[in-house]
Amino acid sequence: MSDHARSRRFIATSTVLVALAIASCSTKDNAASETGDLAFVNARVYTVSEQLPWADAVVIRGDTIIYVGNEDGASKMIGESTEVRDLGAKLLLPGFIDAHAHPVAGGAYATALSLDTWGMVDEWVEAIADYAEANTEAPVLFGYGFLATTFGPVGPTRQLIDAIVSDKPVLIMDEGFHAAWANTAALDALNITQDTSDPVPGYSYYKRDENGNATGYLLEGTAGLAMDTLDVITADIVIEGTGIIVDIMNSYGVTAAFDAGMIETGDVNSVKHILDSLEESGELTMRLVGSSRPETQEQYLTAVDTADLWRNELKGERYHYNTLKIPDDGTVEGRTAAMFEDYQGEPGNSGETVFTEEQMTHMITDAASRDMDVHVHALGERAIHETLNAIEAAREAHPDSETRYAICHVQVITDQDVPRFAQLDVMAQSTPLWSSYDTYGEQFVSEDQFQRFWRFKSLEDAGARLTFGSDFPASGAGTLGLSPIVQIEMGHTRQEFGAPEAPVQPRESERLSVESLVRGFTIDAAYQLHMEDEIGSIEVGKKADLVVLDQDIFEVDAYDIHKTGVVLTVMDGDVVYEADITETEE
Repeated sequence: MSDHARSRRFIATSTVLVALAIASCSTKDNAASETGDLAFVNARVYTVSEQLPWADAVVIRGDTIIYVGNEDGASKMIGESTEVRDLGAKLLLPGFIDAHAHPVAGGAYATALSLDTWGMVDEWVEAIADYAEANTEAPVLFGYGFLATTFGPVGPTRQLIDAIVSDKPVLIMDEGFHAAWANTAALDALNITQDTSDPVPGYSYYKRDENGNATGYLLEGTAGLAMDTLDVITADIVIEGTGIIVDIMNSYGVTAAFDAGMIETGDVNSVKHILDSLEESGELTMRLVGSSRPETQEQYLTAVDTADLWRNELKGERYHYNTLKIPDDGTVEGRTAAMFEDYQGEPGNSGETVFTEEQMTHMITDAASRDMDVHVHALGERAIHETLNAIEAAREAHPDSETRYAICHVQVITDQDVPRFAQLDVMAQSTPLWSSYDTYGEQFVSEDQFQRFWRFKSLEDAGARLTFGSDFPASGAGTLGLSPIVQIEMGHTRQEFGAPEAPVQPRESERLSVESLVRGFTIDAAYQLHMEDEIGSIEVGKKADLVVLDQDIFEVDAYDIHKTGVVLTVMDGDVVYEADITETEE
């Protein structure tokens, strides 16, 4: 007998207990008040709750779940005005939670040129040419999505774009938004010359040729500075685009997210204007917990004060920006993730951390003293190690702090640091989409490091809590990267989705179960958001955030999981997305 079948044998018994608990609080006089507004019946409900893992029906009143159990119990809570939806045995899950995304920053790029990350250089050049032809009135052409490693060690060059667009600035961000590709007109507009200094040599810098001239490849902070200087983003663009992104996230079953970094839009009042505009227009049909982050090393002394200001000022009905985000290194493909050994073919370059370990300790300890959650960007093994050291110091300094810690991305981890996540109660946050075979990244790291990519199962076995997110728009897959379903398949197979013949990203033993991946997109992600008492599982008293799928991801072939469609998304008891019936039948 399968675990699912065995679990379902307990539904009847568990449901009786739930029903008795409800009955003990009810009388005939208040029976009418116990009827729901919306009921799901004939469902296959995976609750992600240890008390009652599986159920057949869910009843909602207002924005709250009032019943979870079998259909007999549900029938007692269905009145004349209750909307009843027969799901035809479809799978019902808690609404997905994206534990690391940039939905507002991504909104800024919703109408920009989006390149196919896995395309070739000539395809990207052609796409830029087509976009230029379609946007002749635009003073600056802006886009994103290229994969830097496709260009080889030299990286993208200005001459490639100059050949098709030379009369106006062109700026294209990479798939991770850690670098940019610019033409000569853009470099001229930015006043980049041989005399221009690099903000942080080896980390935030302008790639140069043998003559000292900028090649058009801008890394880390220089890329963001270029965006600001060229004024490619406005508040109105962000508001319009974020509404589009939220709709797309709803269509993938996402009802809450952690915003790991807002687009630079000015002071806190400007950011509040964007968020309030979305909320007041009714376009914010998901919950957002967000963060403030220092942009330069010099800001480490004021980072927590700024995050505290955001925590106090940026709070609405559905959003609260209450977390300190610390970006501590770069990426493997940019050779800026901080490692313990040099990158292959680049003697002397082992990547750089943005902050020293002492500066990290200062910020994280200060946050712990204020019960402020901390979210640290660390891909490289050295950045992860130093971050764990800083968290350990903060825990020793403030053992009773309510701060929750997450290290995001965690691409390369040493054997010694794997158990420390659980020992220090640090969440490992990552993006399963990236755990397929990394042909491009492999060339830059040692064989030992490559064998230590994306150690999800090792972390789980060591007792760490895993949370998952898209990192959109830096996921490298366009809006498809926002789909938890696609991510679940790839975290389960460690291969390209729908491709059983594709190579497996080492180590194969790091594959996760579907159940573990669902937890990482639901209850454990809710824990990261400090909202596990409100969302993340289907339980009486929690918010009615739900998603209905058109096939059972626990039962279908692993390489067909990505084909699963979202039938319905419910947030706060309201239907925020419903598929056209013809879509789900195809």
